[in-house]
Amino acid sequence: MTGTVAGFDAATGWGRVAAASGVEYPFHCTAVADGTRAVEVGTPVVFWLAPGHRGVWEAAGITPR
Repeated sequence: MTGTVAGFDAATGWGRVAAASGVEYPFHCTAVADGTRAVEVGTPVVFWLAPGHRGVWEAAGITPR
């Protein structure tokens, strides 16, 4: 899937990716594929969905485009 980072809180490690469809998915910093554990808001990304810890789909394998 493709989308854009809609928010990221470095203190908690949690953020949101807005998919091209407009749906937002949460993600944890460990889902950033290159291991940096940080991503700037507004960055276009490619990702897939994985079952999350809170019973919702989460963005995973987040890679800047």
